[in-house]
Amino acid sequence: MDDKLLDILACPVCKGPLQWLPESRELVCRADRLAYPMQDGVPVMLPDRARRLGLDDPALTGR
Repeated sequence: MDDKLLDILACPVCKGPLQWLPESRELVCRADRLAYPMQDGVPVMLPDRARRLGLDDPALTGR
C-alpha cells in the first residue's frame, strides 16, 4: 500500500484513519471494527463489502 494513498484514504463510515494490514491485505478502521478488502490492487471502500471484526480479532489488537 502506497503511503501517500493511505494518508488520503479515510473510513467511509466515520471518516477516521485506516491502518494497512499487509498480511490480510485489508484496510482496517479500528473505531468501527471494519476491514475493507483490496481487489486487484484497489481498495474496496464500500461498507457493505467490509468484514466486521470481532472484539478479539487480531486486526484490532495489532497481534
